[in-house]
Amino acid sequence: MSKTTEQVRKSLAKRYRAEKMFKAYGIAAIGFGLLALVLLFTDIIGKGHSAFFESYVQMEITFDRDTLDIMDINDDEELNFANYDGLIRDALRAKFPGIEGRQEKRELYGLVSTGAGYELRDMLMEDRKLLGKTVTLWLLADDDVDVFVKAGSDDRLESRLSENQKTWIETFEAEGKLELQWNKSLFTHGDSREPELAGIWGAVMGSLFTMIVTLLLSFPIGVAAAIYLEEFAPKNKFTDFIEVNINNLAAVPSIIFGLLGLAVIIGLFGMPRSVPLVGGVVLTLMTLPTIIISSRAAIKAVPPSIRQAAMGLGASNMQVVLHHVLPLALPGMLTGAIIGMAQALGETAPLLMIGMVAFIVDVPGGPLDPSTVLPVQIYLWADSPEQSFVALTSAAIMVLLTFLIAMNTLAVFLRKRLERRW
Repeated sequence: MSKTTEQVRKSLAKRYRAEKMFKAYGIAAIGFGLLALVLLFTDIIGKGHSAFFESYVQMEITFDRDTLDIMDINDDEELNFANYDGLIRDALRAKFPGIEGRQEKRELYGLVSTGAGYELRDMLMEDRKLLGKTVTLWLLADDDVDVFVKAGSDDRLESRLSENQKTWIETFEAEGKLELQWNKSLFTHGDSREPELAGIWGAVMGSLFTMIVTLLLSFPIGVAAAIYLEEFAPKNKFTDFIEVNINNLAAVPSIIFGLLGLAVIIGLFGMPRSVPLVGGVVLTLMTLPTIIISSRAAIKAVPPSIRQAAMGLGASNMQVVLHHVLPLALPGMLTGAIIGMAQALGETAPLLMIGMVAFIVDVPGGPLDPSTVLPVQIYLWADSPEQSFVALTSAAIMVLLTFLIAMNTLAVFLRKRLERRW
């Protein structure tokens, strides 16, 4: 008897050790995942937070008629093509007199962004009384200057700027005429070859139009397909074949849908490339299996007693589905749709195949205007050789992650808020 008790005790001790080891492995796996997540976010935020601010220099700008080469101040076309860069060059030469050589002048003029002239143009066209006056303005600095200002003392030694440019920048800093301001361009401009002028607004609007098309197509089609398969379709080999293929499509690599869109939507139907309408159709094909599967699961979760009670009161099959089953399953359907849309928002590969990788400067105004999307914009900036695009890439990733986290949080909220426990 004592021998049997000893064997049981050893067996229990071995089982408890195994349970503790399994629990330790689980905790270690969770800790490793959280550590990787923290390192990822730390790296992205560490590189991208500086992109939300950019360098400006304070200068005395004189709107001189002769420099602008303006004859008629009321002529909009003449104002639009006036020599605003000449005003900035005059101000820089006045700030640092004695610059004679061509190379030194090029270095001096390179301190200010090429987009500063457009700011002066907009100011003069808005208030034409500025002609002939001298005003103190904060002008956008060049991206190399911005990198130099944000860098630490050790990194400044490896800057692309010349020694003259470093000296001039340090002069601005000593006089308090160089500071970091909120990067408005990042949220108001489209893409640009100049990092200090580049923004994500064009990509955000392209993503918005693409998601609208995707939602308008995928949600009603996916819900209708789920209702038919779950409530009306006969159980035979054909419907089994459809169900198997829907499950298989959910695991197909997304680039395959891009190839399908390139061959059929663009090649066969002649739709234009790089427009949100085509992108939305391609992402609809990719998102449909997710929405159908989640919608069918939501319909199955509705108790059969609801259907039986409705039919017992004389409701038809269609009335049972539309008046009772669908309203009760809708929260689960919405959750699946939001998760599918979040997945589509982060897709890049299928959109690359249909030409949404083009360099688009203008902000799209509709689903038929050429545009790109946020993940593709990140891909383009990550491939750029300019150092300033590294921070812009991380900043765009932060914005995209914010949208994805918000959409997934909304899905969890709706599920907790609207679902019913049976």
